[in-house]
Parts: sequence; structure tokens; C-alpha cells
Amino acid sequence: MVKLNKIYTRTGDDGTTGLVSGPRRKKHDPRVEAYGDIDETNSLIGVARQHCGALGDIDAMLGRIQNDLFDLGADLATPDTGEAPQYEPLRIVQPQVDRLEAEIDRLNADLSPLRSFVLPGGTAAAAALHVARTAARRAERRIVELAETEGETVSHEAAAYINRLSDFLFVAARWANDKGAADVLWVPGGNR
Repeated sequence: MVKLNKIYTRTGDDGTTGLVSGPRRKKHDPRVEAYGDIDETNSLIGVARQHCGALGDIDAMLGRIQNDLFDLGADLATPDTGEAPQYEPLRIVQPQVDRLEAEIDRLNADLSPLRSFVLPGGTAAAAALHVARTAARRAERRIVELAETEGETVSHEAAAYINRLSDFLFVAARWANDKGAADVLWVPGGNR
């Protein structure tokens, strides 16, 4: 259980932050950058939800995703050191990835196939979901970079979850655009 009595601790004044497992890292460390981008994505989903209340199921899906993103942040903030942990670390698990895939399929079933790329925009909900999608893609790039850093590990499930999340946000944005009918499509060379 998380217990926060005091918000400021002054321990980060030296430019470091503590991981869940205890060690301190620079605030620009690749692992800290990765879970920081997850936090930003989560916040942008919170903004998107302000426009998704009338979309019923999408708002409920986004609520579950926000909780999953805290799990993902905890996963990234607790590196696997190869040593037996003192407690069971919170990790993203395959059923969370599977649920996202099922929700993508469910929403995508209502959409007509794309014949062009979609410009980010349309309804306020769709625009906000596209902004969250781009943050999720940045988080994914950071997580991949972290996974490729010598001495660091990222689970397959964590990498798969963030990859599926940006797909979900894209499909949800189209669904929020009147199930794709209000999508604004890219016209290659349209302004030449």
C-alpha cells in the first residue's frame, strides 16, 4: 500500500531520484526518462477523458489503462537486478496486454478500413486521444532505448503493453470521430 504523508522530501534536490527498489539514479537516467514518459502519457489520457464521458465504454477503458500505466511505471521503476527481491515487484502481465488487444479489436470492428493516413483531430475527444497517442509513442521509444542499454532489462510484456497502447489510442480516436466518419484524411500533396 502506498502512503504519502509528505510530498516534498528534499532528497531529489541533488538531481537524483529513488527507484522503488531503493537505488538512486540521475533524473535524466534512461530508466527515469522512460517512466516519466509513462507518467506524462497517463496525464494526457486524463485530459482526454474529460472529453470522453459521452463515449461510455471508451472512458471506462481509459480508466483501466490509467491504472495499468501506474503498474507500468512501477514495473520500470523496479529494475530486475537478477537477485531475489525482498518483495514481489509489480510487473505488467500478459493478460493486461491481451485485454488491450481485445479492446482494440472491439473498437476497430465498428470502423471502416482506412484508405489514407488520418490527420490528428476531428472531435475534441479524438484530438486529445491523438495527443496521448503521440506521448505513448515517445514513451515506447524511451522504453526500447532503455531495453537496449547495457545492464538494463525491460520485460517483453512491458514493451508490448506500451506498443499496444498507442494502437489502442489511435483506434479510440477514430471511434471518437463518429466511428471514423468524421476522420480527417491526409491528402498526399494536396496543397501543392
